[in-house]
Amino acid sequence: MKNRVQVEIADHVAAVALNRPDKRNAVDLEMFRELIEAAQALRSNRSVRAVVLYGEGASFCAGIDISVFQGEGIAAVGGDLMEARENSPANFFQSAAYAWHELEVPVIAALHGTVFGAGLQIALGADIRYAAADVKMSIMEIKWGLIPDMGISTLLRNIIPTDKARELAYTGRIVGAEEASDLGLVTSICDDPVAKARSVAAEIAARSPDAIRAIKQLINESWEKDHAGALRHEALLQGQLMGSANQSEAVRANMENRPPVFADPD
Repeated sequence: MKNRVQVEIADHVAAVALNRPDKRNAVDLEMFRELIEAAQALRSNRSVRAVVLYGEGASFCAGIDISVFQGEGIAAVGGDLMEARENSPANFFQSAAYAWHELEVPVIAALHGTVFGAGLQIALGADIRYAAADVKMSIMEIKWGLIPDMGISTLLRNIIPTDKARELAYTGRIVGAEEASDLGLVTSICDDPVAKARSVAAEIAARSPDAIRAIKQLINESWEKDHAGALRHEALLQGQLMGSANQSEAVRANMENRPPVFADPD
């Protein structure tokens, strides 16, 4: 059996593929595990500077695999799996999406086909979402008599207004690419979202990795702070960058009109 999640790393960019194309990349318990393991492995790899997250086959992710609601699967839904994991506020199921938000480097999702339920929440864990024109998205958990519970309460809050979130969650209705873009669920629509994601990831990987990580930290941690706290956080992060090796290299490279050569973060 092929791995449900495949990771390839080249030129400081990790490409992470959901790899159950015959199931439209529906998430079963093993895929939950492999998504979390992939994010953990990338977190410890200091050479990685950006991540591209995409799905093999006809869809990014059609949602939860119904096996999770049956037999051994339903027995596993509960107990320790519902408790926050070590070094994270997210539980096992939430971590399949939230781990990409927690990752220190930018994550760019390339979306096509169906992006339903669990798939939508995994996509929301990314920093940027590029979508093909054929994308169909839904907060579909109501179909199964459930709430969306893979981190949506944190990942969606700064993306769309609460009334829009309520309507989508209450009804489970499907939105196409244009409406998803209008709502802010996707960053932009493009002909080839994987190629676009790879291009932007390469551009990010050419920047100072210290500054990129600090920008993600700033946005992740400051948007919910009061003004005084957010401004203090900006100053703290900037103080850590100023005069550092990679920041000095960025200045020298610009002054010398050459591409910078950055060191991996410690």
